[in-house]
Amino acid sequence: MLQNILIAIHLVLCVFLIVTILLQESKQQGMSAAISGGSSDSFFSKNKGKTKEAMLSRLTTAMAILFIVNSVLLAFFVK
Repeated sequence: MLQNILIAIHLVLCVFLIVTILLQESKQQGMSAAISGGSSDSFFSKNKGKTKEAMLSRLTTAMAILFIVNSVLLAFFVK
């Protein structure tokens, strides 16, 4: 019974982790940042903790931690 609950939780965590990763914007600016200098003096760079990207980053971190904990629990309970 506990094994089935953990597997269901694991599947839900997998889906949410994939969705949160795919919703994030790319952090790579490529060659354009190397040529232009990639200035970070914008409003959004100064307020990164309050933006959508910061919220998604924290949510992805939380989902990853829950996924790892659930994986360890599944490893102990599955025979």
